[in-house]
Amino acid sequence: MIGVAVGLGNVWRFPYMMGSYGGSAFLLMYLLFTIVFAFPALVSEMALGQKREGGTIKAFASLSSSRFWEMAGYFFVFVVTVAGSYYVVVIANVLFTTVYSIFIGFEDDLAVYSLYLSNGAVQYGITVLVIGLTLYVNYLGVKQGIERISKIIMPFFGLSILYIIIYSWSLPGALDQGLSFIKPDFSLIGPTEIFAAMGQSFFSLGLGGTFVVVYAGLMNQKEKIIRLSSFTSIGDLGSSVLVSLFLVPTILVFGLEMDSGPSLIFQTLPTLFSKMPGGRFIGSLFLLSLSLISFLSLVAAFFVPLKSLRTSKTNFKRMILIFGVIQLVLALPSVFYPSLIGTLDLIFGSGMQVLGSGLVVIGVWWGAHHREYLSNLFSDTSDVFPRIWKIWVKWIIPGTLLAVLLGYLIENLG
Repeated sequence: MIGVAVGLGNVWRFPYMMGSYGGSAFLLMYLLFTIVFAFPALVSEMALGQKREGGTIKAFASLSSSRFWEMAGYFFVFVVTVAGSYYVVVIANVLFTTVYSIFIGFEDDLAVYSLYLSNGAVQYGITVLVIGLTLYVNYLGVKQGIERISKIIMPFFGLSILYIIIYSWSLPGALDQGLSFIKPDFSLIGPTEIFAAMGQSFFSLGLGGTFVVVYAGLMNQKEKIIRLSSFTSIGDLGSSVLVSLFLVPTILVFGLEMDSGPSLIFQTLPTLFSKMPGGRFIGSLFLLSLSLISFLSLVAAFFVPLKSLRTSKTNFKRMILIFGVIQLVLALPSVFYPSLIGTLDLIFGSGMQVLGSGLVVIGVWWGAHHREYLSNLFSDTSDVFPRIWKIWVKWIIPGTLLAVLLGYLIENLG
C-alpha cells in the first residue's frame, strides 16, 4: 500500500506545489489536511475496497442501488486513465533526465539537455517504452510483478533519499537557508492554496475512489484497516517531507527558485546538479530513485482500470493491448504541449481526487451499510471514539471538502 501511495506525487508534485502555493505554509496545511481529512478518507476507501473487492466500478455500485453510483465508478476509471496519460509523459522525462545525468552529466552546457527534453519525437519514443514496460508488469500480475518490484524499489528509494539528505544538509549555508524557508508566511494563503494543499494530501495518498479501493480489494479480510491506513499515511508523509529536506535547502543555497511549477525537476534540478559538489553522483542517485518510485506508481495507475474493467470473460492480453493504444493516443497532447500538464494535474490530480474520495466517504457513511463498516473498524461501536469518528466522516469531511471546492471555484471563476 505504501508502494501505491508513494510516487511522483511525493517527489515531483509535492516540491513544485509547495514552491508554487505558499512554501512552508503549504507544507503545514498539507500535513494538517492529511491527518484530519485524508487519513479518515483513506480508512473509508480501504474499508470499501476490502469489503467490496473487484475494482472501482463494483465498489461504487455497491454503495447504492442508484445508477448514479455505478456511473460514478466508470467516471473515475476514466479519470485515472487520463491522469495516467500525462503521468507517463512526466515519467518518460524523468527517465531521460536520469540517463542523461548518468552517462553525460549536467556539468557542461545545459542547452543540449534542454534541446532533447523539448524534442517531442524523442520524448514520445521514451513514453512508448515506459507504457510497454508498465503494461508488462501488470501482465505478470500482482505477486510476480507489482509486489516483487515494490519490495526492491521501496527500500532502495528510502536509503537513497536518507543518504542524499545527509549530504545536502552538510553543504555550506544549507542549514541557514533551510531554516529560513521553514518559517511559514500565511499571508500567501488563499482559497487556491488551500485547495491545492488539500488536493495534494488526497493525491499523494492515491485517494479518489481508485487506487486504494482497488488495492484494498486484494487484502486479507482480517487485515486491520486502521493499522494499515496509519502505516500507509506515515510512509507517504515521511516520503514527502524527506524529499523536501533534500530539495529545499540545496535549491536555496545555489540561488535557484522553488516556484518553477511542474518543470522544477527538469529545469531547476539539472542546474542544481551542475553547480553542487558531487552533483553528478547525487543527481544520478536521486533521479534513479525517482524513476523507480514513479514507475511503481504508474504500474498502480494502469492496474486500476485494468482491474476495474476486467471480467471473467475478458481476454486479458487483448485488454492490455487496447489499453496501451488508448494511453499512446492520450499521451500525445502532453508530449507535444507540456504546458498542459500543470492544468491537467490540477484538474485530475487535485479536483477529481478530492471529488472521488469525497463521494466514497459519503457513500460509505451515509449509505445503508454504514453500520457494517463501523463495526468492521471498531470492536465496540458504542465507545466515544467510534461515535466521534462517525460524526467526523459523516458531516465534517464532506462539508469541508465542499467548502474548499466552492472557495476555489469562486476565486478562479468569479
